[in-house]
Amino acid sequence: MNLQVLVSTMHQTDHSILDKMNIQSDAIVINQCDRNSFEEFDYNGNSVRFLSLAERGVGLSRNTSLMRATAEICLFADDDVTYVNEYKRIILDSFASNPKADVIMFNVPSTNPDRVGPTISKWKRLHFYNCFRYGTFQIAVRTESIRKANISFSLLFGGGAKYSSGEDSLFINDCLKKGLKLYRSPDTIGSVTHKESTWFHGYTDKYFIDKGVFFSCLSKKWAVLYCLQFIFRHYKLFIKEKSILEAYRLMIKGTRLIAR
Repeated sequence: MNLQVLVSTMHQTDHSILDKMNIQSDAIVINQCDRNSFEEFDYNGNSVRFLSLAERGVGLSRNTSLMRATAEICLFADDDVTYVNEYKRIILDSFASNPKADVIMFNVPSTNPDRVGPTISKWKRLHFYNCFRYGTFQIAVRTESIRKANISFSLLFGGGAKYSSGEDSLFINDCLKKGLKLYRSPDTIGSVTHKESTWFHGYTDKYFIDKGVFFSCLSKKWAVLYCLQFIFRHYKLFIKEKSILEAYRLMIKGTRLIAR
């Protein structure tokens, strides 16, 4: 098996991102900027394709790299991740040892104490009730499994798209709905800085409307229930800016923006 890292980044003017991320495998870099160019070169014995494209949207970026992937295993990456030296071996060994796994989430701890993500303590199968805590930068996939199931990233959500975050959860949701087998691994493959969010600008009207749109895309049947559980789980975070009733009305407004 071989591994390709699929990097989504913006406004790169050289190839230094490869050194910064400690890339030690084949990679496809999608650099969204204001020009169009294509480069293919050897980097420390690994094959790198570096596409600079005058377009925007993280979902589009990930789909562009996924369409061009040639390795059996792909690892989705953001440009604020730095990998450990053995990440390629760790990932390939995990898939080799677990031939039924189509998707594996790995530990990529945050160095930002204000944006600490979940820590994976043991190997476990993921289902609808325990899979939505993970970010795309933690996900490695069997390329053939994703293609056979015709799964891609939504172009509506994430940085540079019409609506804010959610493209990662929708991708995971589609994998489960299509019958793919998802697992989480306690192995650490790198760290992420999470210095700043590309989409969060406070608990604005748009924030809650976008959440409603996201929940409707996740499940039209359960969208209202998702809105309610979100409010009662997270109201302490936004209560100084929005009342519970205001937040709920905005989220319901969002659910209605997606055709039923």
